[in-house]
Amino acid sequence: MASIARKNLFEDIPRFLVAQAGIMFAVSLVTIQTGILNGFSRSTVLLIENSRADIWVGAKEMVHFELTQPLTLGQIQQTKQIEGVDRAEPLMLQSGRWLSPTGDIAPVRLIGFDPRGQLFRIWDVAQGQPSDLLQPNAVFLDAGNQDSLKVRRVGETAQISGAPAHVVGFTQGTQSMVSSAFVFTSLENTKAYVTAGLTSTVRCNVPASGEELECTTVYEQSETASPTEPPILESTDPVSYILVRATPGHSLEALKQRIESQLPGTKAWTQSEMADHTRTYWQLRTGIGFVLGLGATVGVIVGMVVVGQILYASVSDHLKEFGTLKAMGASDWLLYRVIVEQALWMAVLGYVPSMLLCLGLGTWTSATQGIMILITPSMAVGIFGITIVMCVGSALFAIHKVTHVDPAIVFKA
Repeated sequence: MASIARKNLFEDIPRFLVAQAGIMFAVSLVTIQTGILNGFSRSTVLLIENSRADIWVGAKEMVHFELTQPLTLGQIQQTKQIEGVDRAEPLMLQSGRWLSPTGDIAPVRLIGFDPRGQLFRIWDVAQGQPSDLLQPNAVFLDAGNQDSLKVRRVGETAQISGAPAHVVGFTQGTQSMVSSAFVFTSLENTKAYVTAGLTSTVRCNVPASGEELECTTVYEQSETASPTEPPILESTDPVSYILVRATPGHSLEALKQRIESQLPGTKAWTQSEMADHTRTYWQLRTGIGFVLGLGATVGVIVGMVVVGQILYASVSDHLKEFGTLKAMGASDWLLYRVIVEQALWMAVLGYVPSMLLCLGLGTWTSATQGIMILITPSMAVGIFGITIVMCVGSALFAIHKVTHVDPAIVFKA
């Protein structure tokens, strides 16, 4: 029976190629849509998952990784005094306006961290050394943003909010698909870019009897250019998160509760909780997961329609052959096996080139466009299962026609 299935499949090569093109389109659509969804979700938490922090401390109002209320640099010292905290480091997220060497502007997301620290690091460094970020006005960019930021090589100089930005290195595969172009730099440089063109004034409230003196730093627009040397960090400077490494053997849940109780207005997440919180926001609260899932569903439907039509036409063209088999005493199950095997051959021969095409496309988009199409082994296996179900499910239409074949058709003119 296997030879009959292959004969029916390869008898008409043009029809076979049209069928395989339809299956390839459907499988590619499902794979790309699912891969983009996986890559999108992964890209939103890259900075979190590549950190070495056990606990992320942020404001209670935090919506997702890039939307939160600021803490203060002074809370770093408070955190270090909490029992169970081995190390604490700040992380700054700020917005900036990029002015390229060619005069084009673009929004950027400043990621400020301590290059000498241990809890946050840049990974997949393609060019440069992270220690170069200790230099004034030094920045790292993601290589996928070279076109949008109009920067091609290390050593070029642009501007961020009017202050110079010297490109000292490039990373690869670190950009989030939902964010402005990432610019990695030191905490001091981040403050310099945020306060570029501003003057600072320290204002203190007159304390009432028995109260402590409270002072804040206020930044106001200045007509003079900002200095090229980074400003000194102060305890009142805003930070987005406090990254914490727990003392070995210390309970993370107990430490989270202790941090929240001693730092009013904050909430602590483990690394996995922080990543899940951000990933869930983008998948469920923005509708992106629904849109991409809808595209994958449409791909499956298109594939089933195409395969169903091809199999139905193939059975219709070979009704006399199936009638002959039934007249010879072949059971319905034997005929079903021919059709199902034909569908399985179509599934395999359509899946393999589609997956190779999608893997190549994913590599290209990641390297040149900064778009991650993430195809994991488990996802590839799952899509292969979907392809088989799609093709075998389509075979049901053809099986229904074979069920009603009259063996007497063999003797008709």
